[in-house]
Amino acid sequence: MRINKSVFVFALMMAAGSAWAGGDVAAGETKAASCANCHGAAGEGIGDTPKLAGLDVDQHVAMLQEYKAATRGNAMMQMFAGQLSEEDMADIAAYYATLGE
Repeated sequence: MRINKSVFVFALMMAAGSAWAGGDVAAGETKAASCANCHGAAGEGIGDTPKLAGLDVDQHVAMLQEYKAATRGNAMMQMFAGQLSEEDMADIAAYYATLGE
């Protein structure tokens, strides 16, 4: 019986983790409001500022983590990413991934 409980707890943790890892698109849309100032209302990019629309979720999260860790250079993005939680990053990335390319 003890093994069954362990398997159940593990399965529950995996399900919760994968749901979180996918990000919440609606929450991401709200959290991305300040991104629109530089990246455009639909994540299309403005001038030299890169396009975010259609960006792969994992790639987007990785870049935000690099900005937060200051291993990717851009003072403005380091400031913004530094304020984001892992959940915020997943939500924002999920939102931009749904936008057209």
